[in-house]
Amino acid sequence: MPLNIQNISKNLDDLDYKQMPHNIEAEQQLLGALLINNDLIDRISNFLKPEHFYESVHAVIYELIVKLVLSNKLASPITLKNLIDQDERFNDLEGGKYLVKLAAENTSIINIGEYARIIYHLYTWRNLINIGNEIVNVSYSPPPELSPFDHVEYIEQELYGLAESEKYGSDFKDFSTALTEAIDTAANAYNRDGNTSGIASGFKDLDELLGGLQSSDLLIVAGRPSMGKTAFATNIAFHIASKYKIDDSESGNGKPLDGAVVGFFSLEMSSSQLATRIISEQTEVQSEKIRRGNINKYEYDKLIDVARKLQDIPLYIDETGGISISQLVARARKLKRQNNLGLLIIDYLQLLTSSNRRYNENRVQELSEITQTLKALAKELNIPIIALSQLSRQVENRDDKKPQLSDLRESGSIEQDADIVMFLYREEYYLTRKEPKVGTEEYLQWQEAMEEVHQLAEVILGKNRHGPTNTIKMHFDGSLTRFSDYTANDKLPERFE
Repeated sequence: MPLNIQNISKNLDDLDYKQMPHNIEAEQQLLGALLINNDLIDRISNFLKPEHFYESVHAVIYELIVKLVLSNKLASPITLKNLIDQDERFNDLEGGKYLVKLAAENTSIINIGEYARIIYHLYTWRNLINIGNEIVNVSYSPPPELSPFDHVEYIEQELYGLAESEKYGSDFKDFSTALTEAIDTAANAYNRDGNTSGIASGFKDLDELLGGLQSSDLLIVAGRPSMGKTAFATNIAFHIASKYKIDDSESGNGKPLDGAVVGFFSLEMSSSQLATRIISEQTEVQSEKIRRGNINKYEYDKLIDVARKLQDIPLYIDETGGISISQLVARARKLKRQNNLGLLIIDYLQLLTSSNRRYNENRVQELSEITQTLKALAKELNIPIIALSQLSRQVENRDDKKPQLSDLRESGSIEQDADIVMFLYREEYYLTRKEPKVGTEEYLQWQEAMEEVHQLAEVILGKNRHGPTNTIKMHFDGSLTRFSDYTANDKLPERFE
């Protein structure tokens, strides 16, 4: 069939030429207002940057205005004329006359904040278009070394970067605002059970020492294998998620009254294994029996009943192994937006990988980037983050097995970035492996020592940015993977035979 040239021309005429989103008038009005009143720069300079302008000459003018004002110099058509006369980009525009025109045709200085937001939002739309184009172009002709999942991760980072930048950063707070926040924190602690200013972990002695889990804190829970790190974390996660309650009154705005939404990154265990631990703790049926199905009908009915009660608690588990820190950050941000995430737990730190390939051969630098990112994420989302960490094997080479800060793997970065460092220690674990021959005097001494430390755990606070360090005794039932508050024998009620 021959081509119909007239129809093609008609169809081309019907097409609208699509330009990138922009608003030249808003840019002109904003620059004109700044040239009239330099003090207006304080309203917008904390978020509006030269690169946000569509017209390049407007970006240059804005950058020059900001530089002059920050240097305590006047930015006006006269002072800027000498600067732009030397710039070739203004040759065809007659720069001096254009500056006068911007100032003369300005109609309002009141709406400068609105103009700035229009410019910023249009810049964001242009970025979204660029990201969309990049998705299409790379997907049609991907480089041989690029996997689709790497590209998805990159695009996800770009999109979340745009979403987070909508906050325009943060500015100085006056002291009255900071004072109000401090009083509100004290009021929350006064009105909350346990008198904790942060989220109650469920362990009384620990909450008394820390005041609960504080927003924006990075907490490290470290220990050698079999000390109960994952059990400790799941106990806290379940307690906080099960206590979650929001203020649904008109004045409450849906803020949590107690507990929190919990996100749990399980890099080593599956979600079903974690669920089994929690069910074991709540039903008092050994997790080993649950896994093997070695339970009677009463225990089975108990499991089903507890499972029904637990299915609605806000505990979200990500079981992806080998996740990168950038993927973790993106998923945490998503959970914060969609479900109002209140606590993040990572099991465990050494299984995270860096997004920066140049760190792959230097584990110390890689872990330093990871801990710095986690601390920044805790501040950004305004939530506590608990990260579990392995201890180095040098603990095993000492007679005294109690851990200390220097035992942390790549300890420098972890110790520096963490607000709280807790060590889990169970003397019973080490004593069990030193059992002497039955019937000897050493065996009797060993038995006495075992009785003293049976089901006893210690939480050693190695670092506490907000207060004193101390050691807290706790009860640990290994068969139920459950920690609980410790009660000394002399505090138990008397027995009557």
